[in-house]
Amino acid sequence: MKLTEMSREQLLEFKNKVQEEYDGYKAQGLALNMARGKPAAEQLDLTEGLLTCVSKSSDCFDDEGVDCRNYGGLDGIPAAKKLFAPMLGVSEKELIVFGNSSLNIMYDTIAKYLLFGVDEQSKPWRDQGKIKWLCPVPGYDRHFLICQKFGIEMINIPTDENGPDMDMIEKLVAEDDSIKGIWCVPMYANPTGVTYSDEVVKRFANMKTKASDFRIFWDNAYCVHHLTDTPDKLLNILDECKAAGNPDRVVMFASTSKISYAGAGVAVMGASEANIKYILSLMTVQTIGHDKINQLRHVKFFGDFEGLKEHMKKHKALIAPRFEVVLDTLDKELGELGVAEWTKPNGGYFVSFNAMNGTAKRIVTLCKEAGVVLTGAGATFPYGKDPDDKNIRVAPTYPPVEELKIAAKLFTVCVKLASAEKLLAE
Repeated sequence: MKLTEMSREQLLEFKNKVQEEYDGYKAQGLALNMARGKPAAEQLDLTEGLLTCVSKSSDCFDDEGVDCRNYGGLDGIPAAKKLFAPMLGVSEKELIVFGNSSLNIMYDTIAKYLLFGVDEQSKPWRDQGKIKWLCPVPGYDRHFLICQKFGIEMINIPTDENGPDMDMIEKLVAEDDSIKGIWCVPMYANPTGVTYSDEVVKRFANMKTKASDFRIFWDNAYCVHHLTDTPDKLLNILDECKAAGNPDRVVMFASTSKISYAGAGVAVMGASEANIKYILSLMTVQTIGHDKINQLRHVKFFGDFEGLKEHMKKHKALIAPRFEVVLDTLDKELGELGVAEWTKPNGGYFVSFNAMNGTAKRIVTLCKEAGVVLTGAGATFPYGKDPDDKNIRVAPTYPPVEELKIAAKLFTVCVKLASAEKLLAE
């Protein structure tokens, strides 16, 4: 029975029963975590061979004879470019291989555009007055924090099962030249798990922008993180931009942070040859090159992109059961109560949970007080402000399965309690 259909007496009885269950969990002194999308220890163990595949001096040469111990290779060793170019669907000339963090590249790229402009001819963003950025919501908190740190005004863009609201985006970018970019997690989006439809990708490539220096930051973090044997498919945004006559509009990012080691992976940028040439011209002052030994480790361990994809099947075998635990628990405990909706993603690292308006913060607080840590309510919106106070990002990957079962059940208890409290207060 839906909570909204209960009489006040029934609702009070329901609340008291749930409160008793909650107090029982609270008394256990639990310490569980479903906050960030961290790989589980078993996932990290899958890449143990990465630690030994380069163990002596003679191992430090790639198949073209490049000595990875020395200077050079600003855009990455050729073997690494060959490995990672297919991940973003670009040519090796359209790729730069960096250090361990795609987030660092995104931060750094915005800093470069603020200081120097998006190309040799454009005016630096810092000299153009107040600039703005489009933010599909719910979205990735660290994207929003980058904009906030640089003082870039953020505009919320609603999303649905196809991706962001393109009608709204097209209208805004056509009218306002202070809008310089948009964050996109186009495949298995953080946190919704949505993959952008072909129509959305084509509209991004073809839309008219008042700002000639508008850029799409295409953070394809989960492009190989499938949870089923029927993965989503994403249209190649760079190909579409080229076809539309806007080849320089998009800059793509990815990394192996959830493929090999979260703290010692390899990050990459994909873009048009003109964009790559410009970024490299700025990088020459910044660095002589990134960790080529680590790039070589990844090449030796995975072999080629097909080897990387095979490796990801091992990840799926570990992650998919965790998602099943969470989704089965949500269905069983909340399915008939009518107080929440949640995504059932085909890949990625998160479940996006929408509670009753005005209850997300209360749910997160209840969970914390009972020993389950979640990502803060509001974190999936710019400035940490969810206007409806309803979205919670659930991350199933890190806890062991047995702990996850407890955490997921306790989460549903907190949802029930917060929902009953709200309905009784109305």
